Amino acid sequence: MTRLTLRRPDDWHLHLRDGAMLKGVLPESARDFARAIIMPNLVPPVVTAADATAYRDRILAALPEGMDFTPLMTLYLTEETDAEDVAAAHASGLIAAVKLYPAGATTNSASGVTDFDKVRGVLEKMAEIGCPLCVHGEVVDPEVDIFDREAVFIDRVLDPIRRATPGLRVVMEHLTTADGVDYVKANEADLGATITTHHLIITRNHILVGGIKPHYYCLPVAKRARHRDALVAAATSGDARFFLGTDSAPHTDPTKECACGCAGIFSATNTLSCLAEVFEREGALDRLEAFASLNGPAFYRMAPNDDTITLVKGDAVAYPDKIATGAGPVTVFDPGFPLHWRVER
Repeated sequence: MTRLTLRRPDDWHLHLRDGAMLKGVLPESARDFARAIIMPNLVPPVVTAADATAYRDRILAALPEGMDFTPLMTLYLTEETDAEDVAAAHASGLIAAVKLYPAGATTNSASGVTDFDKVRGVLEKMAEIGCPLCVHGEVVDPEVDIFDREAVFIDRVLDPIRRATPGLRVVMEHLTTADGVDYVKANEADLGATITTHHLIITRNHILVGGIKPHYYCLPVAKRARHRDALVAAATSGDARFFLGTDSAPHTDPTKECACGCAGIFSATNTLSCLAEVFEREGALDRLEAFASLNGPAFYRMAPNDDTITLVKGDAVAYPDKIATGAGPVTVFDPGFPLHWRVER
């Protein structure tokens, strides 16, 4: 197969940042993706309907003329979140979900949740109205090894929340472990999961072997090869509970290449080429459309996109190593192998 046409994909987990960075990275996503779930972890975070409206307007103002892209907004869950504000924002179509960050789990997560009892009323309201909860699935207990944080989160936090809140629709974002895959498979209703481009490709060896590679550092951190392989099997299976969320997360090179570098991998530029290579290796190109274009809309109760894109296979594509933004240079994810698939323009 050298040509593959599929419904235009969506990105169900995307960081666009704000200001000069937003203007620099937005075209990289809007070029290929029709819609994206926009992460709310700005400084200050997007916590109210008014915040989400203002941020959506800034995104649309930054969209280059001629590009068609719909930002799907989210609210940042805090212990002071107003359940009625969430309900009104969801009813109006302003927001597609609410995002749960355990406090301190990742970039700009200091305002996240520490005491989950304090958000119980919001979660119950979300279950009532059908508003999904997107979770960053890691505990922040310093006694828990960083490579075990996802598995422990499932046992300590996620499963108790779901048992206490029947009907709550949950997206486990950026799965990184076989434990996470198994948990999703064991639950038939109200649970989905996104998988990133980079977690389908890299392992912790990419970060640590032969010297520290800061541009492979992300949170949740990449795990052992057996976990990567479980993610690949889930993504290429056709199972509707798994769908694409790139977690493309731009940071400027100086903030990555320093003594305490930021967590995040920027993959918006070449994601579809990377995915086509992964799916082709698994003999699953016929399932790429489900993962990238169909499963996510189905979970979020939206129609898939009407328009299509076509991927073509040929000589290796020369993607840029970096993109320039007004905030500074941003390094593009390097999968470590040639990319022969590209989106036909």
